[in-house]
Amino acid sequence: MEPQVSDLEKLYANTFRGLKERAIVKGNVLKVKPDGVIVDVGTKCEGFIPISELPENEIKCLKPGDDVEVFIENMHDADGFVKLSRLKAEGIRTWDMLENAFHKGIAVDGKITGKVKGGLTVSIGGISAFLPGSQIDLKAPKNIDNLIGQSCAFKVLNLNHKGSNVIVSRRVLLEEERSKLREQTLNKLQEGAIIKGTVKNLTDYGAFIDLGGIDGLLHISDMSWGRISHPGELFSVGDAVEVVILSFNSETAKVTLGYKQKKSDPWNSVEEKYPVGQKILGKIITTTDYGIFVELEEGVEGLIHISEIDWVEKSVKPSKYFSVGDKVEAAILKVNKEDKKISLSIKQLKPNPWDVARSRYSVGQRITGKVKSFADFGAFIALEEGIDALLHISDLSWVKRVKHPSDVLKKGQQIEVVILNIEPEKERISVGLKELKPDPWADEIPNKYKLGDTVNGKVVSITDFGIFVELEDGVEGLMHKSEITRKPDEKLEELFKLGTELTSRVINVNPAERKIDLSLKMMIA
Repeated sequence: MEPQVSDLEKLYANTFRGLKERAIVKGNVLKVKPDGVIVDVGTKCEGFIPISELPENEIKCLKPGDDVEVFIENMHDADGFVKLSRLKAEGIRTWDMLENAFHKGIAVDGKITGKVKGGLTVSIGGISAFLPGSQIDLKAPKNIDNLIGQSCAFKVLNLNHKGSNVIVSRRVLLEEERSKLREQTLNKLQEGAIIKGTVKNLTDYGAFIDLGGIDGLLHISDMSWGRISHPGELFSVGDAVEVVILSFNSETAKVTLGYKQKKSDPWNSVEEKYPVGQKILGKIITTTDYGIFVELEEGVEGLIHISEIDWVEKSVKPSKYFSVGDKVEAAILKVNKEDKKISLSIKQLKPNPWDVARSRYSVGQRITGKVKSFADFGAFIALEEGIDALLHISDLSWVKRVKHPSDVLKKGQQIEVVILNIEPEKERISVGLKELKPDPWADEIPNKYKLGDTVNGKVVSITDFGIFVELEDGVEGLMHKSEITRKPDEKLEELFKLGTELTSRVINVNPAERKIDLSLKMMIA
């Protein structure tokens, strides 16, 4: 006997014919309510998606007439609706997609949503996947917080339905992409070719340029024809640059790059562009103790030696008067294309005071000057701006033995001198003070001091070989120790003191050697 089927059971059987619980079906939105969405799933009984079973991005977007895929949870609930879920439908579809991607090695799109221990979380169609730190990028990023919120493509490394675990990688895709780029780049690399790249890293000695899967080295010496101290002066990480392939080893994939080589060497045309005597305007790029380096154009610089800064100041300290970045005018003195050197001069733009001196001064001329400075060998006398004359210590007096010029002269003192010699080409003038008067040794002294004369004087110097006696201002006589009566072991310092008054006899007068010899022994005799 067959079991009896109630009318209510027949009604349900007809109503849900073709539908199965735990299955995905397509429905049509009939009405959107505050607590959920009513959906037509092709039965006499309508379906209902609670608000909690809707993805956040769809809650405000769904409207009547929209088609949606739903998951059937119950064939009917207490209110007579078929209970549906959008979240579970989406999750099942996503799992299917992930399985397919995993088995076929297809990339999937996802959004990085947060940070967890050891890596990041990625949302893929509502399913949370794990992105290990080692799989984030080709190199470990410095700050992974910056990646949160970014949408990227990922490779599925592993998945487990039971534990709902999905592990993905971004690095694998980047490596695949880099490998493809590398192959493409290798095919177009050849010496002399100009190629575009991106500055990947900067070091003290150069920059590494990503050419597309291959890194090339741009050495600092190949960046500019000019002078740079660090690559950071020209480039920053991330800059797009055009470079020249200088050399390429296909076996090792080692690439050497150039940047300055896109232009010709400016030194090739310096002789035509900068003839000797031409006036130029340049920028100071370095100051040293020995001069100033001036940039004439990119890659071309010249040196102004300290001797070419000023006619007057011979020991100029460049940093005292000039600063890096200053503009300066100079004249071209010499161009050496082979050694890449250009000599410049500032002083040559002004009249040479020594050219003026050639016509203004003559030997024998008397002129007034100011005592400027002293040296052990003499005094420098300023005749005019840029013209100093040397007054040698031997030209201070005809008769005095001058130990230092400051014994006779004072700094700043105005004195009259006689020009003894002029050498404009050597920038030298010699002057004399004693030459203002006749030489007393020529006539006056020989006539005043005769052989056998008795003279008075005072001791002004005591030496090992004798004593010097001053007879009058500047006129001295030498009394040799052999002309002094003394005991064998008796020293001159024991017999005489400086300033001691003596009476002695002249035993020799030699005008040629400017000498007067005296004797005490002859006084006794």
